[in-house]
Amino acid sequence: MTDVTRLLEAAQRDDAHAAEELLPLVYEELRKIAAARMAGENPGQTLQATALVHEAYLKLVGDRQFEDRQHFFRLAAKAMRQILVDRARRKQRPRHGGDKKRIGMSDVVDLQATEGAEIVSISEALDRLAEIDPVKAELVTLRFFAGMSEQQAADILGISRATASRYWTFARAWLINAVDEIS
Repeated sequence: MTDVTRLLEAAQRDDAHAAEELLPLVYEELRKIAAARMAGENPGQTLQATALVHEAYLKLVGDRQFEDRQHFFRLAAKAMRQILVDRARRKQRPRHGGDKKRIGMSDVVDLQATEGAEIVSISEALDRLAEIDPVKAELVTLRFFAGMSEQQAADILGISRATASRYWTFARAWLINAVDEIS
């Protein structure tokens, strides 16, 4: 009998200590399963593999009877699938934006293709963003109006490229929403 099987049996008998010991033993394998599941998901997914592992683990431990280690991992994969399907269904509901058309960041028009009225709307929205977060507004100005790359804008602002990327993603999404409100 492997350690995992022994701990699974003890956890089923409500041994809290066994449940604590179990997670480190199965974590890496669960993480690989979660990463494989997440690889097939659409880009922009807010759920990360780590969070998926934790949700699945909580769903599994204490609720089920496991025959052995393989049975545990089969049920873990099924739990992850259920979590992803539930999240997808939730996002499709009108209350959670399912009735709205999703616009990818690459679908936002560039300056050369933007008409005058759109530039005015973008500028007004950018002014509103500057009141909330001046650094993100400056990043948009550098990228959108000056045509700088993410790295160039990050260097000018004195932030890392990863931070600039996060700020850019947030700012573009915020501006899309703000421009829709203005229009």
